[in-house]
Amino acid sequence: MVESTTTIYDVARVAGVSMATVSRVENGNANVKEKTRQKVLDAIAELDYRPNAIARGLASKRTTTVGVILPTITSPYFAAIARGIDDVASMYNYNVVLANSDNDEEKEAKVIESFLSKQVDGIVFMGSSLSESVRNQLVGARTPVVLAGTIDGDKELASVNIDYHLAALESTAKLLEHNKKVGYILGSLRDAENVERMVGYQEALEDAKVDFDESLVFEGNYSYENGRNLAQQLLDEKISAAVVSVDDVAVGLLNALQEKGIKVPEQFEIIAGSNSPLTQYSYPALTSVNQPLYDLGAVSMRLLTKLMLKEEVTDSQLILAHELIQRHSTK
Repeated sequence: MVESTTTIYDVARVAGVSMATVSRVENGNANVKEKTRQKVLDAIAELDYRPNAIARGLASKRTTTVGVILPTITSPYFAAIARGIDDVASMYNYNVVLANSDNDEEKEAKVIESFLSKQVDGIVFMGSSLSESVRNQLVGARTPVVLAGTIDGDKELASVNIDYHLAALESTAKLLEHNKKVGYILGSLRDAENVERMVGYQEALEDAKVDFDESLVFEGNYSYENGRNLAQQLLDEKISAAVVSVDDVAVGLLNALQEKGIKVPEQFEIIAGSNSPLTQYSYPALTSVNQPLYDLGAVSMRLLTKLMLKEEVTDSQLILAHELIQRHSTK
């Protein structure tokens, strides 16, 4: 039985050539006689040899591996972005290693350190939030980094996003057409993208000559259960519509409201934030901001390839187009 620890030395010994010749065959070097190349290929097949990417990276300074960090691998939102990353990575012959951070700052730091120690060529970071310590860790790394669907407030890290400010303004303005009290449900205001959302929300209120009421803003919500738990609070505040930045929360809110006998959209309107598949699976289907999730991933990976290959990058803060998809949770 062939051991899994077969090395380039073993291949060279069986083929009766030097390790340098084996390396040239591995890398497709044309300066190898066809008879010799075949001997090496036969030895590789016989020994079931698999080159060690990390070892090769130590020699070439490249591992052709990209680390991708996401807060939860089960989320349709992040899964759609990851698919875009993987497709473009394959086009450029990069291997993708996914790491689930559980949206935990300490775990994010450990994953980043692990990727850096494995000498990945680049990192794509996705997070529901970007803490100051994790941000500093990424900024301080010599390895190229791109944020996908996450903003660096200081714009030191390359990123790909939509215009969260404009999306929030448009969503709020639509709900204000039929409602006097529109709530806003979002994640942590420590994060730059949520600050942009809040500015858009307040600007829409100002345009409609509606006073801003802090009690109508619900911060730090990311899960389905968060949405369910908010339903009664919204009703107690006499809120009749809400913009919800996270789709999981929007579906939780929708289901809890309907369980309480509230008709959507007749008595309560909802606009979700990213148009993940959840918005179409719900009943009624949710009106939503359409974030081009696959493109967010694909463009992030393409930007990362430019940084890794030291190509010219004219703009490292990319904004993709969004739109508001009308479904059945709004009038």
